[in-house]
Amino acid sequence: MAVPKIVLFYKFTPLADPEAIRLWQHTLASAHNLTGRILISEHGINGTVGGDIADVKKYVRGLRSYAAFKDTDVKWSDGTGADFPRLSVKVRREIVTFGVPDEVKVDEHGVVGGGEHLSPLALHALVSDRGDDVVFFDGRNSFEAQIGRFRDAIVPDVATTRDFVAELDSGRYDHLKSRPVVTYCTGGVRCEVLSALMRNRGFGEVYQLDGGIVRYGETFGDGGLWEGSLYVFDGRMNVEFSSDAVTLGRCSLCETPTSRYRNHPDVDGRAQTLVCESCVPDPAGP
Repeated sequence: MAVPKIVLFYKFTPLADPEAIRLWQHTLASAHNLTGRILISEHGINGTVGGDIADVKKYVRGLRSYAAFKDTDVKWSDGTGADFPRLSVKVRREIVTFGVPDEVKVDEHGVVGGGEHLSPLALHALVSDRGDDVVFFDGRNSFEAQIGRFRDAIVPDVATTRDFVAELDSGRYDHLKSRPVVTYCTGGVRCEVLSALMRNRGFGEVYQLDGGIVRYGETFGDGGLWEGSLYVFDGRMNVEFSSDAVTLGRCSLCETPTSRYRNHPDVDGRAQTLVCESCVPDPAGP
């Protein structure tokens, strides 16, 4: 019986020939029947792919066979078998599109000048030591935070990752520059860049949650500082870490608690809206 799995991974490392990596990655993922999205740039690789567990394991072994990717941190989760419509492997100027490729510097150790990495346990130690002085700073698009976020987190009003630079340059967060700021995002990749951008702009004590919300959820489930559901960029739309997850989102039509995103009112559009099953039922199966 097929067991569908999804893997989320990234690696910041200098790549001299991104196009060659793209061709290899497309061949490797295709050979193992995987679908999903892989982005490659001179800064490294960022991907989310899924398939049968045996095929995904073979893909991960192949990925790590390349010296620059040998210690890539791979996060596993359960899939549905229909999480991505196809395989897409592309070269971009950035593997996370903040719109400042020339500001981001990468060496063999990762992003240069980024925040200090904190494991979930180290994060709790920081909060225990520094208390309410610690600021959680959401590194995702604001709509993702509607269904889940760290308790009392600051959620910038951004619709896309590109909006973060203008937000930081606006001065509205300058009062945080002397406080310990913990950036977080889904799997960690956005915060690798965001924490460096913040430090470049004078934030003195910047951390990033190592492995992102995914790794935190694996460690503490819903028994820690995280509240709600995690938005994911695949057919699942959102995942919970346990049956104890609270529901923070509200249906945009009737205000019923929900974590359910759907394309509405344009079913073929890219914009997603929080809507409950009663207001916008899924189409009946064949």
